[in-house]
Amino acid sequence: MAFGKGHHLHLVDGSAFIFRAYHALPPLTRKSDGLPIGAVSGFCNMLWNQIIKDHGADAPTHAAVVFDKGSHTFRNDLYDLYKANRDEMPADLRPQIPLTREATRAFNIACLEMEGFEADDIIATLARQAREAGGRVTIISSDKDLMQLVGGGVEMFDAMKNLRIDAEGVEAKFGVGPEKVIDVQALAGDSVDNIPGAPGIGIKTAALLINEYGDLDTLLARAEEIKQPKRRQTLIENADQIRLSRRLVTLDDHVPMEETLDDLEVLEPEAERLMAFLAEMEFRTLTKRIAESLGVDAPVIADNDSGGAEAESVAEAAPEHPPIAHESYETVRDMEALQPWLEAARARGVVAIDTETTSLDEMVADLVGVSLCVEPGRACYIPVGHVSGGGEDLFAEGASLVEGQIAFDDLLAALKPLLEDDAVLKVLQNAKYDVKVLARYGIEVAPIDDTMLMSYAMNAGLHGHGMDTLSERYLSHHPIPIKDLIGSGKGQITFDRVEIDKAAPYAAEDADVTLRLWELFKPQLHRTQVTTVYETLERPLVPVLARMERSGVKVDRDTLSRMSNAFAQKMAGLEAEIHELAGETFNVGSPAQLGEILFEKMGLEGGKKGKNGKYSTPADVLEDLATTHDLPARVLDWRQLSKLKSTYTDALQDHINPETGRVHTSYVIAGANTGRLASTDPNLQNIPVRTEEGRRIREAFVAEKGKVLVSLDYSQIELRILAHIAGIDALKQAFREGQDIHAATASEMFGVPLDQMTPDVRRQAKAINFGVIYGISGFGLARNLRIPRAEAQGFIDRYFERFPGIRDYMEATKDFAKKNGYVKTLFGRKINTPEINAKGPTAGFAQRAAINAPIQGTAADVIRRAMIRMEDAIDGLPAKMLLQVHDELLFEVDAEAVDPLIAAAREVMEGAAHPAVHLDVPLVVDAGQGANWAEAH
Repeated sequence: MAFGKGHHLHLVDGSAFIFRAYHALPPLTRKSDGLPIGAVSGFCNMLWNQIIKDHGADAPTHAAVVFDKGSHTFRNDLYDLYKANRDEMPADLRPQIPLTREATRAFNIACLEMEGFEADDIIATLARQAREAGGRVTIISSDKDLMQLVGGGVEMFDAMKNLRIDAEGVEAKFGVGPEKVIDVQALAGDSVDNIPGAPGIGIKTAALLINEYGDLDTLLARAEEIKQPKRRQTLIENADQIRLSRRLVTLDDHVPMEETLDDLEVLEPEAERLMAFLAEMEFRTLTKRIAESLGVDAPVIADNDSGGAEAESVAEAAPEHPPIAHESYETVRDMEALQPWLEAARARGVVAIDTETTSLDEMVADLVGVSLCVEPGRACYIPVGHVSGGGEDLFAEGASLVEGQIAFDDLLAALKPLLEDDAVLKVLQNAKYDVKVLARYGIEVAPIDDTMLMSYAMNAGLHGHGMDTLSERYLSHHPIPIKDLIGSGKGQITFDRVEIDKAAPYAAEDADVTLRLWELFKPQLHRTQVTTVYETLERPLVPVLARMERSGVKVDRDTLSRMSNAFAQKMAGLEAEIHELAGETFNVGSPAQLGEILFEKMGLEGGKKGKNGKYSTPADVLEDLATTHDLPARVLDWRQLSKLKSTYTDALQDHINPETGRVHTSYVIAGANTGRLASTDPNLQNIPVRTEEGRRIREAFVAEKGKVLVSLDYSQIELRILAHIAGIDALKQAFREGQDIHAATASEMFGVPLDQMTPDVRRQAKAINFGVIYGISGFGLARNLRIPRAEAQGFIDRYFERFPGIRDYMEATKDFAKKNGYVKTLFGRKINTPEINAKGPTAGFAQRAAINAPIQGTAADVIRRAMIRMEDAIDGLPAKMLLQVHDELLFEVDAEAVDPLIAAAREVMEGAAHPAVHLDVPLVVDAGQGANWAEAH
């Protein structure tokens, strides 16, 4: 039957997908010969999941994978600089390119490419043909250039994010519908493809112009009418360049194809050929899974001396599960219906749970419902807090519970024994949220597993760890978007306002997906050698952080208000001084106006304009200028006060919980690749302490009456870890003897006896000590010390001469990262380095990050271990652990118990590395106390 109505064509942007798979997945090599196969692994999984695997009614009837062939196309004839600045292909990706063509043919899928045309042009041609024939088209790509094709039965699908992109998604990206994407791209240009566009005009401005004038031709014809002088001149002077850019971005949808749509019909793979290819690649798990699906015997892939194929991707090891079917989920509306679910959870000993609430803030969120899943595909939703009526005011009289829900207290009474049962493992995604919500109702959920933290332990730095991302990546399933239920923007509602029939499939799906991910991830922890990391550094931290966050810290509103007023007055004084120095009034908060003052009116050097045609005035530029002129120095002072006022003294007042009178930050466990915790809503870790004004912010954090705040802070922990890892005998000896490490370094470097050390020499050594850890350059050190670059570089060179072990460590770490794609902390945490083999500026950053990661990561692991042990150590003392800020822990304790707390906490922190790691240098903890945080630190 000829292609037509009812048919569904999948077009895979093969070239783009290979690059995304390469950068997103960990480096993999074939054990038999070391051939790189990571991108091929991701590519094969995508082909199987998106085209061959049964998708029911939405399955493709026709499909093709489209590749670029060669680098010269008709666009290079139009513009010889087209794609001229593209980076060279990574060396370990090059041999994988032909293998992806082989894979496509092995799966019996059409493999298309044509000399002189890009893959995008072929896709455009086939999409047009399919649309005209009355069929549907799904373009599997995230390439923005293909968004001009969306509409009229054509959609895009980002397989990496499992995200469908329709006309609404295109408009969210470009600010215009698909039909006007070409005009916007022509104006904005593209630095990646070296398309010039209109200088200084970005996507947002381009969209505004096109929406105002209708189309590009009208805009260029009426350019004289544009009020903004620079924008008007840019369009007039670059009209020909803009028109050329339009030709470059417009896809050719009439490529002379030999293949017809009928040639692209999806066929069953030829089992023998496919099995042979997969076996050749040594994809054990994927080979077995596909063989079972095709009903054939999997070929035996022989182990070799080095243990067989190196780690296949986690996705290849996915167990077979029934398809996710929303109609199979149950809505539990009474206690009789709930009982079988509780019994099933106890019988299996494992249950996935998820809560639905009225807020993302666990401290104020009210429980709306609970979902349970006892095995993949078998899940339920238990509504308890859905309401109707009351208008837009959720708390107005007239709002009432919807019928057909279990009584709130009855549900809690039934769930509490299960959720606190040591014999039943509770599986959650981002467990800390649900643990805190349920703790409000007196339920202490334990024991737990957290799929988010499992993913983080295995794949930190490779991708995100949210449930939707993991579901899309590992289960090839796109969960119901929350915005489909609650909307977005001003019209957004809370979950208790969602109809139960709509809420049930969404909520039950969350628990179902979580259990499926757990079944996939749990055995992978051992296989990827991160079980110890997960079990000792990730999972046990969840209840500790949950209790800390619920405790919060008291903040004095009056103190904050006084500081805000003082900052405002000081800012006003600085503004007056800045205007006097400038010789005119202007908006100090406007980088553009400041740039004109500094670089045009005053003629200072170093001014650079961005794409928008305006000067950039970031802090580093102003710091350089501040050495020669007072105005940029005063602007830096003004900016610092402005940030302190807006970010802290003003904003913190809004974060004070009205019930507790305290601020309750939330810690992100699975954020930084190195294992460092991040503090959000509000961020209490970035309060500056190097300036007097910044330190004053901490005065607002106070102890309750009769209590004291106690701070315990690791002293120079990263330098100590560096001394251990790099084996620097002189530094290790100085730490063992309790010397001033910066003075000791200065003495080693500059030959100055310790008893003759000057503050200035010590300051230089301190800057080098800390700078080297972060891979500081001569330029960076020169800026920090305000000295000539040559002198700064001389300091660094001398440092490496005196401590050659540091250079050896750096080179060895870079080599390990390049070979393995990750580095490790002393406790076994894997920190992936996907950009380590990149070219250009990215390479330097990736290498510095790789060098620092084992040091910073080990320090992060140490304080995690201390926090996990701390609660038992201070049990019985009238004290609570409140905050973790980098290398510091803050406690609140009864005044009479300060000394016992300090003794107990110091013992835990100084011994946190043992027995897992024996450090060659002692960990030392400084302690302080006071009525507020500033005094304690």
